[in-house]
Amino acid sequence: MNQSTDNQWSALVDQAAAGDRQSLETLLAGVQDLVFNLSLRMLGTFSDAEDASQDILLKVMTHLSSFKKESAFSTWVFAIAVNHLKNYKKHMFARHPLSFDYYGEDILHGKIDEVPDLTQNVEKHILAEELKLSCTNVMLQCLDVESRCIFILGTMFHLDSRIAGDVLGITPEAYRQRLSRTRRKMADFLGEYCGEYGRGACRCEKRVNYAIQNHRIHPARLDFHNAVAKEIVLDVTAAMEEIDDISQEFSFCRTYEPPENLKHFIEDFLNGTSFSVVKNG
Repeated sequence: MNQSTDNQWSALVDQAAAGDRQSLETLLAGVQDLVFNLSLRMLGTFSDAEDASQDILLKVMTHLSSFKKESAFSTWVFAIAVNHLKNYKKHMFARHPLSFDYYGEDILHGKIDEVPDLTQNVEKHILAEELKLSCTNVMLQCLDVESRCIFILGTMFHLDSRIAGDVLGITPEAYRQRLSRTRRKMADFLGEYCGEYGRGACRCEKRVNYAIQNHRIHPARLDFHNAVAKEIVLDVTAAMEEIDDISQEFSFCRTYEPPENLKHFIEDFLNGTSFSVVKNG
């Protein structure tokens, strides 16, 4: 983050903490993409990500006075979000945890040919794309929460090891080592099983009806298909160092605009009586 940007964010934080609505709205607009996409990859579903994002943005709003300006504002938000998400127990996969063994077994032995047509007149190629993006997102749930977080920070957000280490409370060297191991584990699984991103026999189009039957995708609610892809630009000083040669394996790690409901949540908060919590904080 350059000096002018640093000063701009610092001024916005001071003004927002003093109760200036426009400054707070600008701050939240600057980090809502980060918060939502981190939540989506950590928790697996759009609905859970939206709920967690609201919690995180509330924490950001009500704890502005604790931002000491010793790091970029986005780094501080990352730390709040990561700590919240690592301990978040209300999402679906906290109740129904996954593993690579389970996922691989289902790919190999799921009875996909015994399921009737459940597409509800939605074009199959659209459902296949929804399944591809959903599947790779849910696959992250096979990682333990710490490894998942490391993978997302490094592979989606491209944080360098110094910044990511500060966010996670580990050394840059430990972060690089764990990121490399986790990326290799993900790449190996994709290479063995996935026909979309690797050499495996699994093809999304063949598994559409099976996925619908098992509530993995819903023809009436195509979250990934309907989401708008968006590049996130962070106010950090450097991108992650190149640590391996497998970055092309993870092209599914795209980022999206947050749902309209999350934007309305921010507007409703700022327009409501709860805004006094910030002004009086």
